[in-house]
Amino acid sequence: MTNNRLDPIRQSLSSVLSPLQYLANVPGVMLDWSAEAFATRNMLELQNKELLRQQLVMSERLQRFEHVRQENERLRALLGSPVHMDSRKMVAEVMEVASDPFRQFVVLNHGSQTGIYVGQPVVDAQGVVGQVVEVSEFTSRVLMVSDTTHGIPVRVTRNDVRAIANGMGDIDQIELRHVAKSTDIIVGDLLVTSGLGNRFPEGYPVARVISVSRDDGQSYAVIYAQPLAALDRIRYVLLIWPDETKPFTLPNDVQELIKEAADKAAATVNSSDPQPQPVETTTTPVTSEVNQ
Repeated sequence: MTNNRLDPIRQSLSSVLSPLQYLANVPGVMLDWSAEAFATRNMLELQNKELLRQQLVMSERLQRFEHVRQENERLRALLGSPVHMDSRKMVAEVMEVASDPFRQFVVLNHGSQTGIYVGQPVVDAQGVVGQVVEVSEFTSRVLMVSDTTHGIPVRVTRNDVRAIANGMGDIDQIELRHVAKSTDIIVGDLLVTSGLGNRFPEGYPVARVISVSRDDGQSYAVIYAQPLAALDRIRYVLLIWPDETKPFTLPNDVQELIKEAADKAAATVNSSDPQPQPVETTTTPVTSEVNQ
């Protein structure tokens, strides 16, 4: 009976204290929410970095695809020979961009501790960025292809014409110097690394020709190209070790199929040739008498 009389009082007190209970739980709820949001953000950042690394690696492979396609017929003749196609790579982040308008370079967050060396080629998702020119223990400096002191051997993918692409100090333009006016280079030609000089591996995109001028009063053609790498907004790049490659050979089943086809072709050729008929020869015994 007494309990029933106290029920309305309990309900009233519960109604009054409910907001206070919610307020008391707010710090714990906020702390849990903050911790979850922080963990989610860290996970997203890690996922973004991993996706970016994978994107750079895949972009580098796509850059070499055109070169691989062009070399396909030559590789068929070299069946069984190792072809170095997969080199060691490392993603690096740009820490600093040159503030000097006369120098085009960036500073990366990797140095000699991770094996970076002077002369190492650097690319991004679109093409060649430049090469390492200075290395400290934890950082390295990359001279970009647009710098006036930078030159890179290139070739035209359309006809294999070779030239040297030099920086002009303009981040959006490089030039091909000392090219004869009769050289077959046109606007739109794709320039890739030629592999000469043993500095840049062959086949990486460098620039696309945007202007060709052949004036009679000039000894050489005036050719300008636009770098394919996003030199004005690069954040991540890919460092390449051309000498540290894994030999690539065709799979065993493919080699067996090619060998089987070659054997069948050889057997067909042999069966179509007329077989030589055996020649019968007779020998006459020769006797000689020796007078004793």
